This record gives sequence, C-alpha cells and structure tokens, in this order.
Amino acid sequence: MSLSQDACQLLLHDIYHREARVLEWFAANDSWLELHCLPAYSPEFNAAEPLWHHTRVQATHNRSFKNTGEILDSLERTFHSIQKQPKQILGYLRPFQ
Repeated sequence: MSLSQDACQLLLHDIYHREARVLEWFAANDSWLELHCLPAYSPEFNAAEPLWHHTRVQATHNRSFKNTGEILDSLERTFHSIQKQPKQILGYLRPFQ
C-alpha cells in the first residue's frame, strides 16, 4: 500500500494492538505510518467523554428513576435537546477541532 502523504495512527490501550501480526504490520509500514500510543486511561483525548459528562449531568445525575423506561425517556429528551440545540455542546468539542 502506498500513500501520497504520511499517516498518523493513534493506538488505544487495547490488547489487540500488541498482537504479533499487528506489530509486524506496523513495522512493515513504518515508512508512511507514525504511531502514537495513548495512556491506558486518557479521556482528555476522547471527544465522547465530555459529551457523556454533559449527558449524565442533564439526564441522570442526582435523579431517582422508578424503572428503565424513565431512564430511557430522560436520555432521549437530552439527546433530542442536543440535536435541536447543538450549540450547547460546542464548548466540549472545541479542543478537538
């Protein structure tokens, strides 16, 4: 495989990234592939983490639910709110732009 420009691969701390055949593939492609390993727990590099935090605060934090349906309804309202007013989460995504 040849590419016209360098590629960057971020590795999560998953076990399959350490399998022999994966490491061999990385080594065979190191002319165009640059690897960066992330720490085992690195939420600051994961855009989903602040979004989940927003969801918890808006939908489930400090609340009591009688059943699963109530939890799902609360989550659905939060997700619809984000869909209708995406500006409420832009601040969370700014570091990843």
